[in-house]
Amino acid sequence: MAGEPKPDQALLAKAAAGDPHAFDQLVRRHTPRMYRVALRITGNAAEAEDVVQDAWISAWRGLSGFRAESAVSTWLYRVVTNAALAYVRRRRQTVSLDAEEGDGAGLQLADLSANPEGQVVRAEQVDATLRAIAELDVSQRVPLVLRELEGLSYEEVADVLEVSVPALRSRLHRARVALLAKLKELR
Repeated sequence: MAGEPKPDQALLAKAAAGDPHAFDQLVRRHTPRMYRVALRITGNAAEAEDVVQDAWISAWRGLSGFRAESAVSTWLYRVVTNAALAYVRRRRQTVSLDAEEGDGAGLQLADLSANPEGQVVRAEQVDATLRAIAELDVSQRVPLVLRELEGLSYEEVADVLEVSVPALRSRLHRARVALLAKLKELR
């Protein structure tokens, strides 16, 4: 990500040289973000944990192949996204993106009003949005999750998905149109 701490580059270099402590630090630093992405793509907490484990194994095996053309975090987003997509393809079914996690994996609800009724309405809106996102095709869901829920820049998402920024913008436009249509259906 933009402004990524330089220690990630140094930790990756140490890990590639065989330092397990450096790799452990990378795991501790990036696992929460990777888990959120995996959860939003798979829709299941247990599957997301499996995906993150698979992603870290792939990352460990691919340490020497990291070219430093992108940020370490962008590379890790790509690794976890690919692992999640592979998992979803193996499963071959639409998933649910329930906001069942109380550990910050769901959308942040800090902006809720103090009014309890407002909180219930907002929570229902979030739930409806997550259900609508879950119904999107994976090719639309993934860029939407990375851009809108994870906050990656267009350039970072394009890098993760290995597409051009204009192609990404087109995918996101189609995803947003489809999401709006699904939300209207839910009303």
